[in-house]
Amino acid sequence: MTIDWSWIGDHTDDLATLTVSHLQAALSAVLFGVLISLPLAVVAHRIRPLRGFLLGISNVLFTIPSIAIFVLLLPVSGLTRTTTVIGLTVYTLVVLLRNTVEGLDSVPAKTKEAAKAMGTRPLRTLLTVEFPLALPVIMAGVRIATVMSISLVSVATYIGDGGLGQLFTDGFQRDFPTPVIAGVVLTILLAVVADAALVAVQYVLTPWQRRRA
Repeated sequence: MTIDWSWIGDHTDDLATLTVSHLQAALSAVLFGVLISLPLAVVAHRIRPLRGFLLGISNVLFTIPSIAIFVLLLPVSGLTRTTTVIGLTVYTLVVLLRNTVEGLDSVPAKTKEAAKAMGTRPLRTLLTVEFPLALPVIMAGVRIATVMSISLVSVATYIGDGGLGQLFTDGFQRDFPTPVIAGVVLTILLAVVADAALVAVQYVLTPWQRRRA
């Protein structure tokens, strides 16, 4: 399998545009997933009878094939980027919700009791004590969800979106491997760079771990 380097040189602008579009779709889904999962995780952590229900719902949604989710959303949001983002957001929830709940569970009870004894209100304890201590576990989920979303964006090619996935379709239809290889390489690079960036963000947000190390 050979690569036509001249084709890549002639399509650098297109490759850049598709890469940016791909990344925007993936990061938008992760952002919405975080915004949805955080309050749900707090509910699941505080109200134990709801934990199994919420985690079960996220697991069920995750089992739906990605193409099926996009097709089911078509009557609602049509052939738009909104359909892509909603579908990807659904898939991020199973990872983000579970990791956030586990992160909150990992906060020592004595730490929360100490905050309560100091007169700290429950909401402030959640924001200034529980979430910061749970951050390493939460960030692990964000990293997984981000890499997963970057991988799944390509599936949206079947509804006219898909970012770099369009290169796969183009290459397969023309029996021309260069766009396929370019799409695969760029997708992997996006995942690696995004994961490294999130590691850096976690490093900055958790200075106590650096001191412990």
